[in-house]
Amino acid sequence: MNTIYKFRADTGASDVQIEDLKAFLQQLTEANEVMNLVGPDTIPDFWNRHAWDSAQLLSLAPEAKTWADLGAGAGFPGVVLAIMMKGVEGGHVWLIDSLGKRCRFLQTVVDALNLPATVINGRAEEQQVKVDIVTARAVAPMEKLLGYAQPYFQRGAKGLFLKGEKAEAELKQAATVWHFDSDLTVSRSDARGRIVSVGSLRRVR
Repeated sequence: MNTIYKFRADTGASDVQIEDLKAFLQQLTEANEVMNLVGPDTIPDFWNRHAWDSAQLLSLAPEAKTWADLGAGAGFPGVVLAIMMKGVEGGHVWLIDSLGKRCRFLQTVVDALNLPATVINGRAEEQQVKVDIVTARAVAPMEKLLGYAQPYFQRGAKGLFLKGEKAEAELKQAATVWHFDSDLTVSRSDARGRIVSVGSLRRVR
């Protein structure tokens, strides 16, 4: 099955959302030739590896309207979430990254596609954003990632983090530093991946 058609079937994406994702793929492909945003070998599998991997988060938090993507990088999951939430009343995504050139790329995408998103160039843990969900992909091990995310939890957010095969080991290590409630969900884009859902969070004293 064509991966675009499968993505549409899995997500219910509209024609407009598909066209936005195609445009994003084109921008990503061009930018990736001059800066390291994603592994070049992953671009041909964009619809599953990147788009579906990101969009699946929406089904785990269907009521969430506001999201913060920490270490937004190439825009996964944040840009995809913003595309899928375009037109949703109150929907907004904050794309937060500490590297200026990545933020310039993200701002170009946000402007070109008129996305409900704000790009912030700065350290994730220093921002004052209040959101429903804080998320991240391929940023840091859970112990460190929870530190970045702690201020968002303090303002009422819950966490949905895209992780790989080592998620359970990372959670075990994180539990030496943090008290938290968590659940693991098998990724629908890759059975080796895990989505870590985190509720309350506080540092071990």
